[in-house]
Amino acid sequence: MSRRLISTGSPFEKAGGYSRAVVDGDFAFVAGTTGYDYTTMTMPEDVTNQSRNCFKTIQAVLEEGGFAMTDIVRATYYITDIKDADAHFAVCGEILGEIRPASTILVVAALLKPEMKVEIEVTAKRRSA
Repeated sequence: MSRRLISTGSPFEKAGGYSRAVVDGDFAFVAGTTGYDYTTMTMPEDVTNQSRNCFKTIQAVLEEGGFAMTDIVRATYYITDIKDADAHFAVCGEILGEIRPASTILVVAALLKPEMKVEIEVTAKRRSA
């Protein structure tokens, strides 16, 4: 299988010279994804809805690449305020509770834009049939 690039059509991807995801063989590498709703290009104010939007975008690109959320084996979370950790983890539990990928959370000083409270990147491995 050849390398395949997946885009959400976000203007950030073209401007920054990156793909939302790269599928290479049985692996999908999903770039850091923030909480934008890419259909409206709006950002919710709260971390809960930003986290949900992150996972919505991640699920869409994984499915486009022939993967499922259950294929996620690694997740890295970046949050800008430790006070948002519980709300973010509640969303992670809803969405990944049965999948339970290896994960890391980092509290960072800032993300690219001040309205961004969370960024999520994942790696998925297609399961054998």
